[in-house]
Amino acid sequence: MENAQLVGLSRQVTLQRHMDVIANNLANITTNGYKTQSLLFEDIKLPRAEVDAFQRPDRPVDFVIDDANLYDLQPGQMLATGNPTDIAIEGAGWFVVQTPQGERFTRNGSFALDANGQLVTRDGNPVLTDGGPITFQQNETAITVSSDGSISTNQGARGRLRVVEFAKQGDLKKIGDTLFEGANPQPSTFPRVMQGQIEKSNVRSVVELSRMIQVSREYQSVANWLAATDDLRRSAIEKLAQVS
Repeated sequence: MENAQLVGLSRQVTLQRHMDVIANNLANITTNGYKTQSLLFEDIKLPRAEVDAFQRPDRPVDFVIDDANLYDLQPGQMLATGNPTDIAIEGAGWFVVQTPQGERFTRNGSFALDANGQLVTRDGNPVLTDGGPITFQQNETAITVSSDGSISTNQGARGRLRVVEFAKQGDLKKIGDTLFEGANPQPSTFPRVMQGQIEKSNVRSVVELSRMIQVSREYQSVANWLAATDDLRRSAIEKLAQVS
């Protein structure tokens, strides 16, 4: 019975974490460039005791753990804003930003100019070009970003946005809501950059709400099973206590 309760508790713990992930997805349904997160579950088998005196062979005990995080990296819907510092990538590719922890990658192209005229994310992290961060002077107007990421103003060419790709996108690790870290980024061969547009979250609310209902039902089912197991153990103890 103890094994049954431990198995049930392990399932409840993973379901609680699953619910937290779904809730976070729904909370970021309006976050630009957000990628839907899910959990990968795995069975962990408890080693069996090998004793010949057992009347029946010992059965393995399976526990449940959340082994890894999975991310849906499909593009979200594009939204035209007309803002010259809102930039989106059509197809594969990631913007590169500089953070205190090093280079990070994002699909959230809702950029802005800070007080010094530097192109930054909404969190204040510099957006990188092939030549590093870019700062516009006060006399520069008409910021234009072409489809290959080239930047120009009324003062002429200013550089090119750094857009990278990864051979194994599954190795990307999420840092924060829309930032990812990854190894061996390669320059995107044919990036298609769109100025005046942003990529919205790819969270599908109906799907996430359905998953939330399913997880809630599974959690309640496990809770009922654990309650029945506890009643069975209590009944067994009471009956054994009555044996003379």
